[in-house]
Amino acid sequence: MDFEPFTVDDLDLSDARLDGLRLRSIRAERATLDGSVLTEVVVDGIDCPDVDAVRTGWTNVEVTGRLGAVDAHQSGLRQVHFVGCKLGFVNLRAATLRDVVFTDCIIENLDLGGATVQRVGFESTRIHELDVNRARLVDLDLRGAALAVIGGLGSLRGATITAEQLALLAPHLAAHLGITVEE
Repeated sequence: MDFEPFTVDDLDLSDARLDGLRLRSIRAERATLDGSVLTEVVVDGIDCPDVDAVRTGWTNVEVTGRLGAVDAHQSGLRQVHFVGCKLGFVNLRAATLRDVVFTDCIIENLDLGGATVQRVGFESTRIHELDVNRARLVDLDLRGAALAVIGGLGSLRGATITAEQLALLAPHLAAHLGITVEE
């Protein structure tokens, strides 16, 4: 199914099963997807400042557009691609992410605290603040991310970074480990 552009104040799709949909140019002040399952869904050009997507399941989903605060903690994202998105605060605490890619995105705050992350990558993406505290990382590829702040440095095992990123992180890693660096 292909839905034409529409505008709505409140988009409530709680506990819905969305399968094989293409949603174009959606504007909503608030979207509620709590408990929903999205399979084979393309969301092209969404503009929504407040998204509740707690305990949702996403499989083979592509999203473009602008999302403000996204609360998707305890969700499962598998084969999801965010392209050209502007994202505010993204809460993926205790979520499971597998084969997820962010391409040409701007992310203010990405919270992966306690998440299980497998094969997640960033291509030409800026992240102001990334939190990986207590996350389990397998093949988290940060090489394509411009990072300003990383929280949970002790949980970076399983991440891949560039030498340049390591040089920028060195003072923070030293402080985290209690190492004094003097000239």
